[in-house]
Amino acid sequence: QVQLVESGGGAAQPGGSLPLSCAASGNINSIYAMGWYRQAPEKQRELVAYVTSGGTTNYADSVKGRFTISGDNAKKVAYLQMNSLEPEDTAVYYCSANFCSYWGKGTLVTVSS
Repeated sequence: QVQLVESGGGAAQPGGSLPLSCAASGNINSIYAMGWYRQAPEKQRELVAYVTSGGTTNYADSVKGRFTISGDNAKKVAYLQMNSLEPEDTAVYYCSANFCSYWGKGTLVTVSS
């Protein structure tokens, strides 16, 4: 089993930045990818970005050029740096491992003026 704990998040103004981090514990040697998903009110959960243990990254079109995902492969920690935030980025952000095999509890990000 793998446990994921997110940290960071909170409130930001449009155009601002926020960092998120996700730390894995448990059977971390089984992790080959970590990613971030988000779910806005009354919307489906969607992929934001992921990074594999080989360093491959992928982003949703809506965050390309604004968000950056990175990871510490040895420690199984994933980071999401969110810049140029927009009100549409408001959502609960969830960390996931191995493409939705494991989930964190989520952290709320609110972008408003």
